[in-house]
Amino acid sequence: MLKNIRIVLVNTSHPGNIGAAARAMKTMGLITLYLVSPQLFPHDKANEMASGAADRLDEAIVVTSLDEAIHDCQLVIGTSARSRAIPWPMLTPRECGQKTIIEAQHGAVAIVFGREQSGLTNDELHRCHYHVQIPTDSLYHSLNVAAAVQILAYEIRVASLDERPEDAQWDYQFVTAEELARFYEQLENVLIDLDFLKPEAPRQLMTRLRRLFNRARLDVMEMNILRGILRAVEKLSDS
Repeated sequence: MLKNIRIVLVNTSHPGNIGAAARAMKTMGLITLYLVSPQLFPHDKANEMASGAADRLDEAIVVTSLDEAIHDCQLVIGTSARSRAIPWPMLTPRECGQKTIIEAQHGAVAIVFGREQSGLTNDELHRCHYHVQIPTDSLYHSLNVAAAVQILAYEIRVASLDERPEDAQWDYQFVTAEELARFYEQLENVLIDLDFLKPEAPRQLMTRLRRLFNRARLDVMEMNILRGILRAVEKLSDS
């Protein structure tokens, strides 16, 4: 299960944080590290802070976009330190660990961490099925990215030690992030063609539809049905 779980760090500015995150991962048995456009990597400071977890750095996969890091994942959880204008399904760290272990039995799961100063953008968070928020003190909620990795990695470790994880059986695999992205692109185009979505005044329509379908956790058969409906609408529009 742990091999199916990846930690994704987006646009990390300080190489020491990458090394410390790798160390946090290794102490909890996590293996796969994705780095999205790190500002300084590889770097001696990353190796220094890894302190025995240099193998995680050597095996880290560097990509240029979040989409590349999560394209084959069936579950994507983004870390968020603040509430959003449009609320998203939220998990506690304990729930995040449990859900990650359950779903890692069947496919790839990504836990995504944002930039040290600004976190994840709204667009990046919209690519996530759930958000997880670590309950820090209200008077000082600044949490180092490597510390956040350590907390969630610990919860994943604890959940993995449960001899009987609650495993929801399903007849089809959940769709991947890449398949969802293609669906959203087709859906948006169809809604524009129908004049239901006006590009000059979208009014958060696609954001709310993303939240709806992300929350539904579509499987492959359900996605095929929805894509088929959209293709039928496209044919009617062309005729």
